[in-house]
Amino acid sequence: MLRVDVTKQLGEFSLQAAFESEGRVTGLFGASGAGKSSLVNMIAGLLRPDRGTIAIDGETLDDTEKRVHVPPWRRRIGYVFQDSRLFPHLNVLQNLDYGRRMNGLADDAEQRKRVTALLDIGHLLDRRPGRLSGGERQRVALGRALLAKPRLLLLDEPLGALDEGRRAEILPYLVRLRDEARIPMVYVSHDAAEMRQLATQIVLLQRGRVSSFGGVKVLTPG
Repeated sequence: MLRVDVTKQLGEFSLQAAFESEGRVTGLFGASGAGKSSLVNMIAGLLRPDRGTIAIDGETLDDTEKRVHVPPWRRRIGYVFQDSRLFPHLNVLQNLDYGRRMNGLADDAEQRKRVTALLDIGHLLDRRPGRLSGGERQRVALGRALLAKPRLLLLDEPLGALDEGRRAEILPYLVRLRDEARIPMVYVSHDAAEMRQLATQIVLLQRGRVSSFGGVKVLTPG
């Protein structure tokens, strides 16, 4: 379970959000500037709340009253950004291995085989990122995050930088990830069609506030 109850002042923008989600994919949905990325950065530990708590499966990651703040590298959370952020001087295999090595995890050839098969990137292992399409780069970024064995995966508009064709290419892989990887995800988007296909619970953000929470029905104007 992901439990969030936080407030944060960012210049003139005020973010105040509270929800509890047990969904396989918790969607953070809203227009640009609604506070989605700021909220996901707090879950990741990159941004500290001014007040409140964040907990995953009963473990407190932030509690401002008790002065608890678990640093990002100890949260066991994978983060995939809109741009893949692969290392251009490393090939795909080396990029995939980076998260595992940085987290001090033992090499797991079987898991790497499962992840590369799940994302259909096994034939790309010797290539550098510059020789990959945008969709392929995002699939490699997903694989890198998965191989770090996270307990939660954060995806901040991972299709936002792709054209319509590339989005259609990668979305089925995200659905497979939801159904087969068994890692809960927080998925950030302002695209209702993506949310309907992927999210199991949706947090609707409007101007820094949670205006609705529930299934895909929250996307239907009431």
